[in-house]
Parts: sequence; structure tokens; C-alpha cells
Amino acid sequence: MNKLGFDFKHLKGDIFGGITAGIVALPLALAFGLQSGMGAASGLYGAIFIGFFAAFFGGTNTQISGPTAPMTAVSMVVIAGIVAANEGDLAKAIPAILFVFILSGLFQIVFGVVKVGGYIRYIPYPVVSGFMTGIGVIILATQILPMVGYYPKEDTQFVGKFIPQAEEVILENILKDEAKEDILVLEDFEETIKRAGEITKDDINREAATLASNKSGGVINSLLLLPRAFKNINFTALALSVLTLLIIYNFGRITKAVPSALVALLALTTGAFFILGSEGYRNIGEIPSGFPKLNLDIITKFNFGQVSPYIFTALTLAILGAIDSLLTAVVADNKTKTRHNPNKELVGQGIGNTIAGFFGGIPGAGATIRTVINIDSGGKTRLSGMIAGILLLLVLLVFGPFASKIPAAVLAGILVTVGIGVMDFKGLKAIKTMPKSEVIVMLLVLGLTVFVGLIEAVIVGLVLACILFMKKISDVVEDRTQFVPLKSFSREITWEDEGDTLERLGDQVYINHLDGPLFFGFASRFQEMSKALPNIKVVVIRMDKVPYVDQSGLYAMEDAVFDLRAEDKRVVFTGLHGQPKDMFEKMKLVPDRVSEEFCFPDFESCLEWLEGYLIDADKNGSEKVPQLS
Repeated sequence: MNKLGFDFKHLKGDIFGGITAGIVALPLALAFGLQSGMGAASGLYGAIFIGFFAAFFGGTNTQISGPTAPMTAVSMVVIAGIVAANEGDLAKAIPAILFVFILSGLFQIVFGVVKVGGYIRYIPYPVVSGFMTGIGVIILATQILPMVGYYPKEDTQFVGKFIPQAEEVILENILKDEAKEDILVLEDFEETIKRAGEITKDDINREAATLASNKSGGVINSLLLLPRAFKNINFTALALSVLTLLIIYNFGRITKAVPSALVALLALTTGAFFILGSEGYRNIGEIPSGFPKLNLDIITKFNFGQVSPYIFTALTLAILGAIDSLLTAVVADNKTKTRHNPNKELVGQGIGNTIAGFFGGIPGAGATIRTVINIDSGGKTRLSGMIAGILLLLVLLVFGPFASKIPAAVLAGILVTVGIGVMDFKGLKAIKTMPKSEVIVMLLVLGLTVFVGLIEAVIVGLVLACILFMKKISDVVEDRTQFVPLKSFSREITWEDEGDTLERLGDQVYINHLDGPLFFGFASRFQEMSKALPNIKVVVIRMDKVPYVDQSGLYAMEDAVFDLRAEDKRVVFTGLHGQPKDMFEKMKLVPDRVSEEFCFPDFESCLEWLEGYLIDADKNGSEKVPQLS
């Protein structure tokens, strides 16, 4: 172990693990970059910088990080929205897009610093399951068009439908430009006519193509375009996609030493290039050679107005990346019998995503499959993740021109396998046996993810899951809470220390057995039970098994005590301790509402007081309990 904390005892295993994981990451990185809308190179940049820096600064020794399916799906929404707001010009939108990605990384760093990592594991499984399955459906639906080689903006008949709208957009842009220049259109309409006359047919067609491309994005639009796609199938693209699927799902039967996705990528790219020629198929586009360039336009061309609508989206990206990474970290722990540091891991992921954003990379997270492959190949320390990132950088520097020749249909085929792999079939199969409430949450999140939006799905899923959880807990607390007169103990489950109190004290006392937290989900029911009491003299509220009281529970207790005192019923507590006691004293419920002399440490001491109190009350008649102001 050296000063930087690296352990070189497992160097050989780390090298093999890192190289293997890097090889597996290569086709996925390119595919995710292409799917995002920023180009294949952006996925490779993300894999390089996130992979290296998340490993260097992170808290999971064997984790391999980079672009993942969920993160890419959210990134795709961000990119499409900002590009549309910039007249369909990706180059113009890049600074705002990358700023959102950087902001998501900074959010993750904050999560780690304030130690949010320990709470991520409490996100309900139905929400995660529905979201992941929804992501899989999105990937599958949006890859059908590229698999059959159909690109809407290249369909002249389809693009032609958007020409009137394109002319309207162009005119609107002319008017906006004139407004910025303080040109009054109605007074100087000749200037407007002049500028409109400079617009060429190519300009209109380009704008129409952009509108057509925007209209084809997302699940619903992709499905609506299927009839046109099937009428305009590019059989070369379809053949490459099908061959990709066949290789990925069958090559593993021959050997698992080489990743099947990489075999498909290399074999089909080589075959397509030499058999069809570079013009015989659609490639993924140019991948710039050389070290990625630092994009300072993020700072110099920053426009808060452009990114402000996406601040919450950046937060969603950060949360999703945190969940994705920490779930993968748990998988790594189970395989290596180690324990990760969740908060340090979030800081590492945040640093990786922030740096990747400055170099034009899409955001990512811990990748489960790549992490497992790293471990199985011998990876033991964070050196393996750093080596995976360095390998991808070498691929970029040496094989960049070759990577540019990869057929787009091959990456579409790879993404289809990713979409299938990310779906939670285990959760889907368990629908018949799962509680109905959890099934509803899972299916609702799935539907919202696919047809409404990823952010809305997460919010609604979490809120609904929390409400249902609170309902379940309040039901459990109510079932375990007994609110009965002492004479009914023979028909109720009493607590051991209550003994034979029943026969001696009759119907003059009610005992409230609270078993579980007194919180907002149970507060209203507690008040209802308190108001239903008959004419008795003493209410004993047993707090022995109450570990926690929240503000709503406290106020419910305060209102119940006030109502009982107003009806001349004496209220006493037993077993008040810990957080509930601190809460009652802090909010003056004790001693203002219930004096400390009526707070007994156990039921035995309460019983001694109770017997004397009832005897005195019988001698003196019905005792009036002093009213509280």
C-alpha cells in the first residue's frame, strides 16, 4: 500500500479485470452515446472519464463506471429538450446540455458530503423495478427505427408535412431577431420581407427535417412511425441488426472468454466495410481522433435561462446515478465479501460525471454487468476501474478512425440486448404473488416512465409508495394497539406486568397499549379512539413500546390529553422514555398537560398510585380534574 492508498498486491488481477471490463464497455459506450443524441464519441468520453475518476475517488474497490441504460435514457430527454429550444442546432445547445450534466455531478458530490448515501437503499423495490423495466421498454421502442434503417428526417415525404410549420418557425425567428435589434416590424415591414427573401429552400427543408426528427423522438412517436418504417425498410440495416442479435445471444455458447457484443461489433464492422464499402451502409459518424478537448463554452457561453428548466432534471440524474451506483456497489460487496463506502462512492461518481461533462461526455454510473465481469476476471482494487478507463482512452487515440466505420444498425442491435437485459423480469414474474399495492406502484411507475416522463415516474412512484407504506404501518400499529377497559382483559392479550389488576379495579380505568411509532399515519386514528372512551376515571397510556413520536403524533397526543382532561378523566403515562420523552418535554406536553408526577417509569409504580387514587375517589365521590387553560 503506497501513500495514495493503492494496493499493488493484486496488480495482475486488476490488469486483467480492467482490460476485460474495458473491452465490454467499448461497444456499450458507443451505443449509449449514439442513443443519447450527442453522438457515439460522447459515450466513449463518458466511459473514459467517469470510469477513471469514479474508480480513483470512489468507495467501491471493484466498481466499473460509465454510461448506463437508465442514465442515457434520462440524458436523451435532456438533450432533446435543449436542442429543440435551440432551433434544432446541437452545436448551439451543447454548452447548456453539458452544464446540466456537470450540475448533476455536483449534486452527487453534495449527496456524498452530506452523507445521503446511507438512505438511498430505502427507495422501495417496486419503484426501482417499474423504473428499470420502463427504461428497457423505452430502449426497445426507440431502437426499432434504426434497426430497420429508417430515419424520419431522411424521409422526404414525411419531412414535407412539416414545411408549413418550418416556415412559421423561421418567420418567428426573424421577428425575434428584429425585436432584439429594436426593429419595429409594422413600421419597417420591408426589412422583414427582405430577411424572409434571403431564406432559401434548403433552409426551409433543414428546419422541416429538424422538426420531423423531433417529432419522431420518444416511445409514442416511434410507435406511431412504425407503419412508415416498415414500408421503407433498409434491408442492409435490418440484416446487420439481426446478425448482431444472433451473435450476442449465441456466441457465448462457443466461449465466454471474449464478450459477444465486442465480437459482433468487430466482425460486422469489418464485414460491412469490406463487403459493402464505406458508402454501402450508415455508420455512427465521425469520432474525433486525439485526446478529448476541454469544452470551455460551458462557462463562456453559459445562459441560466436555458438551463433553469432542467435543474430538477439534473437533480433527477444525480439521484438516479446514485441509486444505480450504490445498487451495483451492493452487488460487488456480495461477490467480494467486502463493504463499500456509500458516501465516498457518491463523491467519486460526482467527480467523474463533472469532469466528463467538461470534456463532452454523457453522464453515467456504476455498471453492474461490467463490475461483475471485472470481479470475475480478477479485479480486486480500484486500479481495475482506472485501467478500464485508460484502455478506452487508448482505443480512442489509436482506433478512433476505425470506430467511425461502425454500422449504426449494429449499435442498435446491441442496445436492444441492453434494453432486454435491464428489464426486471423477476419483478414482472412476481406480480401474481406480490401485494396489490406494490403491484400498482410498479405498474404505475412503469407506465409513467414509458408514456409520460422519467421524472414524473420517480416522483409519483416515491410519493405513492410512501403513502402506502404509511398506511400499512398505521394499520399494523392499530392492530397491535389495544384500547380496552381492565374488565375486558380476560378477552384481550394483556401485558405480563398487569397481572390480576382486572378483578380489583373494575371498569374505572382504561389502558391504552401503544405498540410501535406514533406518527402522522396513526395520529388521526389515535384521536378517534380517544374520543370513543366511555365514562371512566383514569386513562393509562402505556408508552413502553413506543420508539418514536413525530410532530403529528405529538399534536394528536396533546389534543387527546386535552379532550380527556376536559371530560374529567385523569391521564397518566407509563414507560415514557427516549425520543418520545424528549419530544414530550421539549413541546411542554410534560409537564404542562400531564404533570411529571403522573409519568410513571413502569406499570408497577403506576398501579400503586392507581389503587390509592381510585380508593380516594370512591370515598370523596367523583373527583373533578382541574381544567386546563
